[in-house]
Amino acid sequence: AKNAKAMATEFIHRGYKIISGGTDNHLMLIDLRSKNLTGKVAEEALIKADITINKNMVPFDTQSPMVTSGIRIGSPAITSRNLKEKDMVRVVDLIDEALQKPQDDKHLKNVKKKVNALMKKFPLFN
Repeated sequence: AKNAKAMATEFIHRGYKIISGGTDNHLMLIDLRSKNLTGKVAEEALIKADITINKNMVPFDTQSPMVTSGIRIGSPAITSRNLKEKDMVRVVDLIDEALQKPQDDKHLKNVKKKVNALMKKFPLFN
């Protein structure tokens, strides 16, 4: 849960709203309405950048279940690759960078290169 707490803190520093104000386990739910994004747009952008998250309904959601106003992020996949708390800053940087221009394919391709370069340092199987 240390990685998830570190991630939640980084998202909050960048102006994202974490439902419940943080995380007590390995998952967090982020309300994207403050960023004028839907969960669907965020999920599609992050997939193009090789970052896997899920769109998710948030409390009092104003979007349909197919669109959503939020995303759910978990830390187990990156934790299993040996990323530590200090690495969460970079991970959140990359997510935030992708979400700055979520419909710009050239931008997302550039973020994808950075994601893959980071993950090369943390192979799935050691």
